[in-house]
Amino acid sequence: MATEPAGGVEQPPNTSTSPLPAHRPASRRSALPTSLRPGFARFPGLPTSVPNFPTALHPVLLRDGTRNLAVRLSRDVRALATPGGIRGTVVETAWVAAHLVLYPLGLLRERSQDVERYGYHDLTLRQRSLVVTNAEAASTPILLIHGMIDNRTIFTVLTRRLRARGFERVVTLNYSPVTNDIRVAAEDLSAQVEALVARTGYERIHVVGHSLGGLIARYYVQRLGGDARVHTLVTLGTPHHGTLAAHLVPFQLGRQLRPSSDLFAELDEPAPGCRTRVVAFWSDVDQLVVPHDNARLRHPDLTTDSHRVRGVGHLSLPNNTAIVQKVTQVLGELNSDGSSLSAGVVPLRRS
Repeated sequence: MATEPAGGVEQPPNTSTSPLPAHRPASRRSALPTSLRPGFARFPGLPTSVPNFPTALHPVLLRDGTRNLAVRLSRDVRALATPGGIRGTVVETAWVAAHLVLYPLGLLRERSQDVERYGYHDLTLRQRSLVVTNAEAASTPILLIHGMIDNRTIFTVLTRRLRARGFERVVTLNYSPVTNDIRVAAEDLSAQVEALVARTGYERIHVVGHSLGGLIARYYVQRLGGDARVHTLVTLGTPHHGTLAAHLVPFQLGRQLRPSSDLFAELDEPAPGCRTRVVAFWSDVDQLVVPHDNARLRHPDLTTDSHRVRGVGHLSLPNNTAIVQKVTQVLGELNSDGSSLSAGVVPLRRS
């Protein structure tokens, strides 16, 4: 596997497919491997009146799935202690400070960016190159969805870069900072997407989701028929398999984000024929997704491409130069059927 410097995007192995499980478990709760549900499990010998007993209270459970969890957490801690991890933490602190300054601006209503083009005289050379070589990519709407207790200002850098590249319809969505149910938020997203489709005339769009925003978009795509509207979903630091940090959130949303939740059992159910391509970026020093590789999407029925980045913090993901460049490349190099215009540029495969 090729290695990139800190902040770089590590390319996935050059393989067309990954092994699929021999069979799908019948139980919804056991749909994910035990290693991905480290918090709760059933074991013989425990009282039947105490279902889903916390593993932390019984050392015997450490001999099973949580041993793998311990290895993964140990790897995460070592990554944080490397020079790249320390540098990433410093950069993350700076981005947090800058984001706090910009945050109030994100509460303002976004101005409409509808485009009616009659010529290219007002475009830069870079913008013109995309419009001329791939007019569909340049005009397809791109919807940006922020994470928990955040707003559109997290995408300030990404929005500017996408428009500078030639993407003409970049729209940011603010949902309520007190959102407490991913399923309800996904239904609201469905209405927003339909409104965007009606306004622009494009039947399919691209979605970029940071953190919780990516999970809301994935639920919409997998469970609410959103694959008919979303061509490509890009997720940045999204806890596709939950995060142990959610145990610190004492609300319904926190319970949904735990690796053992019914929400992830539902998302692990079969999704045959899903037409949306998913590109997931995950970091080895993500402070909020624990274990870090839970931001890597694994599902046998989804066409996915996961990229690990090194030394990039959670809030820094939408602002990282290498990631922003890769996102613009992904959205600018895809045909309407999901195939790549340039061979080998954005390989999409079954996870």
